[in-house]
Amino acid sequence: MQMIVAVDKYWGIGYKNKLLVSIPADMKLFRSETMGNVIVMGRKTLESFPGQQPLKGRTNIVLTGDPEYKVKGAIVVHSIPELLEELSGYDSDSIYIIGGETVYRQMLPYCDTVHVTKIDHAYQADAHFPNLDEMEEWEITADSEEQTYFDLIYNFLKYTRKKLD
Repeated sequence: MQMIVAVDKYWGIGYKNKLLVSIPADMKLFRSETMGNVIVMGRKTLESFPGQQPLKGRTNIVLTGDPEYKVKGAIVVHSIPELLEELSGYDSDSIYIIGGETVYRQMLPYCDTVHVTKIDHAYQADAHFPNLDEMEEWEITADSEEQTYFDLIYNFLKYTRKKLD
């Protein structure tokens, strides 16, 4: 199972239920990685999408504690055990956790790859991703050339969970 996220220099991911910044190359990477695959998100992440609608071309799974919550075009689950049961029917490599903060934190133990767009800028953020650089079980296994978008500098990183002997 994989995660995909864009973070600022302090691992911030959002503010007031919106992304911190929209970088076209990051959006393109997100589309190319997730298209045709399974994406897992929380309710607030889904509601941050245009028209609060599931993303086309992907299997959308929404995790919410609200037992009444329904959304056309998405599978809705209400607990981590229910989510894991639903995901057991899919190839693990085709599953991407896409946010937000609570879902990332709950699902990180089940993932072995995290695609991180790391932006060298500090934004005001009220949602954060766990700092993988401070976790010894994670290592950077791929790093792009430095990218720029106007005055922003960022890198595409791939973190992989270390295999324990």
